[in-house]
Amino acid sequence: MLQAGTKFGSYEIAAPIGAGGMGEVYRALDTRLRRHVAVKVLPESFCRDRDRVARFEREARVLAALNCPLIAAIYGIEEVDGRTGLVLELIEGPTLAERLEHGETGSRSPTTLGRWSSRRWRRAYACWTASRGTSCGVT
Repeated sequence: MLQAGTKFGSYEIAAPIGAGGMGEVYRALDTRLRRHVAVKVLPESFCRDRDRVARFEREARVLAALNCPLIAAIYGIEEVDGRTGLVLELIEGPTLAERLEHGETGSRSPTTLGRWSSRRWRRAYACWTASRGTSCGVT
C-alpha cells in the first residue's frame, strides 16, 4: 500500500480510496497540472505477472477509447519503480454501495439500478467496438 506523501511519478499520493481485485486506488495530486486525480496501481505481486499487466493495459486502452459521461476518463498510464498505474479522473461523491446502504437511490431499487447500469455498460461497449473512440452519447 502506498502511503500519503509518496510520489508515484509526478503524482503525490494523498489517501487511499479503495482496493479491489486488480489494484489499489488512491486520491492523488497531479503536481504538474495541480489537479486531483485517482491513481489505480497494480499490487506489487501482480506487476511480475505478464498476463495481469497485459490485462491492466487493455483496461487502460478500453477506457482511453471511450468518451462517456458515465465512465471516468483516463489521463495516462505510468510505470514507477516496476509498478504500473492508471491515472484517472477523480469523481467525488459516495459510491453506489454507500448510496444503497443509506437508501439514497430515490425510487430505484437495487435491481432497477443493476439493470440501468448493465444497459449503460452494454451501450458503452457497443459504442467502443463500433467507433473505437467516438463520443457514445450514452443516456
